[in-house]
Amino acid sequence: MTVSDSTSQDAKYELTFSDEFDYRGLPNPEKWSFEEGFVRNMEPQYYTRERRKNARVKNGNLIIEGRKDQILNNSYIEGSTHWRTNSEKTTYTSASINTFGKFSFRYGRVRVRAKLPQGQGVWPAIWMLGTDFNEVEWPFAGEIDIMEFVGKENEHIHGTVHYPADNEVQYSSDGAKFLVTDLHKDFHVYGINWTKDRIEFLIDGELYHTFHIEEAGSMAYIFRKPYYLLINLALGGGWAGELDESILPQQFLIDYVRVYQEME
Repeated sequence: MTVSDSTSQDAKYELTFSDEFDYRGLPNPEKWSFEEGFVRNMEPQYYTRERRKNARVKNGNLIIEGRKDQILNNSYIEGSTHWRTNSEKTTYTSASINTFGKFSFRYGRVRVRAKLPQGQGVWPAIWMLGTDFNEVEWPFAGEIDIMEFVGKENEHIHGTVHYPADNEVQYSSDGAKFLVTDLHKDFHVYGINWTKDRIEFLIDGELYHTFHIEEAGSMAYIFRKPYYLLINLALGGGWAGELDESILPQQFLIDYVRVYQEME
């Protein structure tokens, strides 16, 4: 048992959600939904729905694959600007899955064991949004980024929260980065410990940042309501920068996702 696993199994905590990816095919539809389309951050990839080339479970892992594809059916990827001929176009595809409407929680411990892709422009993420995300504008639902990685910073992972603020950009962020030299070679366990008072960010059981929720002031309530999970592999976009398409395809491997909550 790894250090990070043992920290999740105190007597007062119970496992309330998990996917061990011990099956084959698409991600379990009882647990995961797909985003579809060109979704955010000026990212050039198209998130596909239930396409095994981009999201599949095999050999005990969820594989999210970012690809460069030739799409022959124009209606399949409407809106792409990467045209080659009148009947064929080149685009980048990937997948983004989430538990919206299937599982959400308030407070707990999240552990995700994963191995990251590499190269300029990759942007894998394990993160959370408030369940009211479709009802309020970002960042009023709140955002908790359990792990983000951008290939241009190939030895750092980031853990961050975002919430509304009365400033020039209308939001505040609080987070830290952690140096790891073998992110694309080995699996690591990414996690948070979330209580009504704080959100702790961990890698392999090691705490590297703590956000005290009261620091959000009048917006502290945003981190005291239910959230749902997301896992995606973006390519390029606002933070990741220009994509080097020569690195594709790239795979984001997830061994397990586990959420533990305190027993009442």
